Amino acid sequence: QVQLVESGGGLVQPGGSLRLSCAASGSIFSINDMSWYRQAPGKQRDWVATITSGDLTIYADAVKGRFTISRDNTKTTVYLQMNSLKPEDTAGYYCRVVASGRVYWGQGTQVTVSS
Repeated sequence: QVQLVESGGGLVQPGGSLRLSCAASGSIFSINDMSWYRQAPGKQRDWVATITSGDLTIYADAVKGRFTISRDNTKTTVYLQMNSLKPEDTAGYYCRVVASGRVYWGQGTQVTVSS
């Protein structure tokens, strides 16, 4: 089992920045890919970015060049640095981890971009 706790969301003005964190605990030795997804009210949950077990990073076109995914040396905490935020980035952001063939989700953290 893997437990995930996200933090770092909040209210920010357009053009601002936020950094989200997702800390994993439990069976952390089995973690492979770590990803961020987001879900706006009334919409489906969309993939945002992934960092693979080999530290390859992949981004959705909507955030490419503005968001950066990374993780710490222990590979148990994944970050999402979000720059040049836009109102359309407003959503609940969810951490997703694959470990031993199973998928785990965090509880989500709200990001609101508004003036």
